[in-house]
Amino acid sequence: MRSSRSRLRAGVTLAAALPLVVGALALGIPSAGAATGPAGRDTLHGTKPLWATQKADKGSTADSSKVTARVYLAGRDAAGLAQYAKEVSDPGSASYGTYLSAKQADARFGATKEQISQVTAWLKSTGLKVTGSNKHYLTVTGDTTAVEKAFSTQLHNYTKGKSTYRAPVATPSVPDSLNGAVLTVTGLDNAPHTSKHDDTLPPPDAVFRNAGPFSTYYGSKTDKKLPSAYGSKAPYAIKGYTGTQLRSAYGAKSYTGKGVTVAITDAYASPSIAQDAKEYAKRNGDKNYRAGQLSQVLPADYNSTVDCQASGWYGEETLDVEAVHAVAPDADITYVGSASCQDDDLLDSLGKIVDGHLADIVSNSWGDIEANETPASAAAYDQVFQMGAVEGIGFYFSTGDDGDNVASTGTKQVDVPANSAWVTAVGGTSLNVGKNDKYQWETGWGTLQSSLGADNNWTGFPGAFTSGAGGGTSVSVPQPFYQKGTVPDSLAKANGTTAMRTLPDISAVADPNTGFLVGQTQTLGDGTLGYDEYRIGGTSLASPVIAGVQALAQQAQHNVPIGFANPGIYQRYGTPSYHDVTDHPLGAGHDAAVVRRDFVNGADDADGITTSLRTIGKDSSLSATVGYDDVTGVGSPAAGYVSSYHTR
Repeated sequence: MRSSRSRLRAGVTLAAALPLVVGALALGIPSAGAATGPAGRDTLHGTKPLWATQKADKGSTADSSKVTARVYLAGRDAAGLAQYAKEVSDPGSASYGTYLSAKQADARFGATKEQISQVTAWLKSTGLKVTGSNKHYLTVTGDTTAVEKAFSTQLHNYTKGKSTYRAPVATPSVPDSLNGAVLTVTGLDNAPHTSKHDDTLPPPDAVFRNAGPFSTYYGSKTDKKLPSAYGSKAPYAIKGYTGTQLRSAYGAKSYTGKGVTVAITDAYASPSIAQDAKEYAKRNGDKNYRAGQLSQVLPADYNSTVDCQASGWYGEETLDVEAVHAVAPDADITYVGSASCQDDDLLDSLGKIVDGHLADIVSNSWGDIEANETPASAAAYDQVFQMGAVEGIGFYFSTGDDGDNVASTGTKQVDVPANSAWVTAVGGTSLNVGKNDKYQWETGWGTLQSSLGADNNWTGFPGAFTSGAGGGTSVSVPQPFYQKGTVPDSLAKANGTTAMRTLPDISAVADPNTGFLVGQTQTLGDGTLGYDEYRIGGTSLASPVIAGVQALAQQAQHNVPIGFANPGIYQRYGTPSYHDVTDHPLGAGHDAAVVRRDFVNGADDADGITTSLRTIGKDSSLSATVGYDDVTGVGSPAAGYVSSYHTR
């Protein structure tokens, strides 16, 4: 399962990343869907997760156990798809910007009817039942014996934590007579895969509010009675930045995103999103929504609502919609909801966008840790991203809210699908917007917390790590061409002698202590539903902010799609397009912090209020430095970014 990023209302991640599957192809050119394997067989992209070790092996899965899997189709020309996706995205290529329509892309690279028929017949011949199919995959069910026969691998049970899950012992394969028609198979491991059929979504989560006092802009309110930090009095955290402040900080100028459509994917759907977005715009000075500007594409049914904590995703959708509209008030927004937080359902949502070319820019504020991914899952995602690239669609993914992930998982690692070489990974900053909406500075987002003690001192100053922008070096994805010459070897080769994909690519505000004001219908203390507003952060905020900025840039580019943006993002490295974000914008030895006041119960002062100090620019082992870094990438958009697209 995947987890939503928008959990940083109180500055602490409220839900840990949920496990699922790893890997992604480098931005090189893969072979067709399969490679030579055992005699007469082609091996597929690996499906064995990292937790399925020999030590954890508990023996064979029962022959009668039921298995449900997806067999993804490689299409007509998998290698050609990757090659063309690269060419149309690279400003140095003669084919740059020569996008295909969705119909043309499918005709050139999609699976043929003959391939679907051939794979279907083979699956049935092995004893598996084909329960569904489309032009991307076939869904099959069968017992363990049939699955092992079909894919020439055994299934064993493995311990993972306190649970036991199924996984393949060896890399699966398919007959070479299928001529590379199969890309990969997912579902051979089932950690976790329990789903609950549920037609009705749960009500919104309990109300959350921030306690005051607040700053209206960074540094506007300070309490001189509180103890000093880093040699001065820290200001109160802002109430939450609004669209006017973010547009000013990131160089929107007169651009509004007119003529551009941004899609947002999350799991489930907030039942009150339309009225919440309208009310938020009215209260906070954003432009009113015109008829049809906000639309939703939703599944026929939902599943896994308990496992995926469905109501927690409402705030994610609300944040994403309101942030995009705040930055790009004239852009159309299409929300594409997933039936659950499972990979297969999220892939379906992404596939809908590509198949129907529903948008040119897609913001995705969800993901998982790299250790939970398999190459099979990554291959399925990358195929969607590549098809999007040839159509001029760019995908943006948040990089996570746990820094290097050591504090949350014990292992230094990046997040997925942000690690894919075919997406734009969006990191996070702490943002200082001063008086008159003037941009002052940014640092990398990373928070240490210390509480106000009875002796009026900051206890344990500077405190323990609570949260920070995700970043670092992938262990599974080789360095793509666009990062060569920009990402230093000290980062690209952090895991060995081979240069690997490094995250993020670009960044924007994410720190919940310098975060965004969001408005949402919530469950109030008396059990009724009501609209309320609170400050929020996380790279869940950074991703839609960057998506909004890209909508402005596309408008500046005369509404020619930007497409897969990374080659162009790195081409602008070192120019006035970016703020070169560092952790010490005020100079060495001049660190910063803000003061937070929080309701103990998250809603009112009935149980008291806590006072704490939250440091700025302290992201686990990651650091925002001069030049490219593993917290902010090339930096955040500056005044010259949007206008740089006008010259194309």
